[in-house]
Amino acid sequence: MIKRINLSLSPEDSHDETKIRAAVIEHLQASERINMTSYRLVRKSVDARSRQPVFRMQVDVYITEQYTPPQPISINYQQVQHKKSVLIVGAGPAGYFAALQLLALGIQPIILDRGKDVRARRRDLKAIQQDGVVDPNSNYCFGEGGAGTYSDGKLYTRSKKRGKIEPILRTLVEHGATSEILIDAHPHIGSNKLPKVVANIRQTIIDHGGLIHFEHKVTDFILDRTSSSPSIRGVVVNDTKEFFGAATILATGHSARDIYLLLYKHQLRIESKDFALGVRIEHPQSLIDQIQYRQKKRALQLPAASYALVCQVEKRGVFSFCMCPGGLIVPAATAPGELVVNGMSLSRRDSPYSNSGMVVAVETKDLAAYNNKSYEGIYDPVFNGLKFQQEVEQKMFAAGDGSQQAPAQRIVDFCQNKTSKNLGNTSYIPGIYSAPMQNLLPAFVANRLQKALPEFGKKKKGYYTNEAQIVGTESRTSSPLRIPRDAESLMHPQLKGLFPCGEGAGFAGGIVSAAMDGENVAKAVAELLNAKK
Repeated sequence: MIKRINLSLSPEDSHDETKIRAAVIEHLQASERINMTSYRLVRKSVDARSRQPVFRMQVDVYITEQYTPPQPISINYQQVQHKKSVLIVGAGPAGYFAALQLLALGIQPIILDRGKDVRARRRDLKAIQQDGVVDPNSNYCFGEGGAGTYSDGKLYTRSKKRGKIEPILRTLVEHGATSEILIDAHPHIGSNKLPKVVANIRQTIIDHGGLIHFEHKVTDFILDRTSSSPSIRGVVVNDTKEFFGAATILATGHSARDIYLLLYKHQLRIESKDFALGVRIEHPQSLIDQIQYRQKKRALQLPAASYALVCQVEKRGVFSFCMCPGGLIVPAATAPGELVVNGMSLSRRDSPYSNSGMVVAVETKDLAAYNNKSYEGIYDPVFNGLKFQQEVEQKMFAAGDGSQQAPAQRIVDFCQNKTSKNLGNTSYIPGIYSAPMQNLLPAFVANRLQKALPEFGKKKKGYYTNEAQIVGTESRTSSPLRIPRDAESLMHPQLKGLFPCGEGAGFAGGIVSAAMDGENVAKAVAELLNAKK
């Protein structure tokens, strides 16, 4: 018999195996204590709602039977060197997990990524941080592992309707992630550990006959329009080389704007959608710890505190996004002449700073003024979201000195329309300078942020303070465009064999949901190929 019990332990006791065992036994009946063979921690989370923070723990107790650890799932991968091949555009979580699923189904994945492998990619990240040089194909958004590789590696998702989350987490553990992600309520890997996990997944793909090509940017599609049902035969890479496959999975991420242009060029449907835009807000981590834990100094057993905030301002959501406790703000532009910021954390989350996106929902109806503005020479309103994003990013860049130094403002000053006379320290390596952010942000975004931040200060006493500052701009929360697909086949409705996937297609929002979508799309690809037999 397996009995699940819930424990509530102090931070100190939650890290003491003797105290945990004693708490487990206390929850059992006399006969169960005698027959207990082992127990297993299933879930662990911090509860800071009471005066003293505690750890909530779910434990499975094994009575009269032995606990058997789950068997590795990698044994399901097949050797696919000479099997039918499928192209995957993008080596992020959607692309890599689609590839692993294809291996399990006996299909050869051929992955094409515009960026570099995780090791080589680091040099380009250093160039952005220290020299302000942006490589359009290798940066915090593009390259092996996708945007999430160097953005904390958060693994929490609400997208449970896509399938089971545990197999995704177990795959990550089997490729080098800590087993703690299997029990943490809000798991993360850390940007110092995730690159190794990503490299190990790459090796699994290669060892089983998959192919991976870096610095291979897809520049065109090879289409067959000879029949009444057009299909995709392959892609052109770097304007010269052709690759062919039985199907193509498009897993390019939320910042691959050129892919939307390519779809538009071939008269393939894309759709505008709502998204969000705002700033990064940075506090001293010690202040967030005090607010959340009600302690002058955080207990050693407690993790760096995080938060989630949301409110409605003038019928529009204002909310925190991608919160990075003990983290860093990083430059996330994907082209010269723009300024974008994002957040990341290392595995220990031990930076003295806490940062989070603080963004305002942007709806398509907000962007009617862009109907007559061009995006790459195109005036179609479907690109209004990209026009808006790009305009804000370029305005932020133009306000500076030509580097990746970012405009910033203390938050009380921002809400009171005062330019900050000086700024506090920051984790943002390129540096910050004082600027009137209310003038650099779109008015409807700035106005709502100015009303929301004092409200958040009421919810979290001490949050609304000039010890904190905003840094601009957080604009890549998701793509303003969606690539549609049929609900059953998961193919693009106008092009047989093209499978839009992950964040760039508008069907995911984070590492785990993108990975799950990649797996689901790979299964749909297999169904198509089996139907052709």
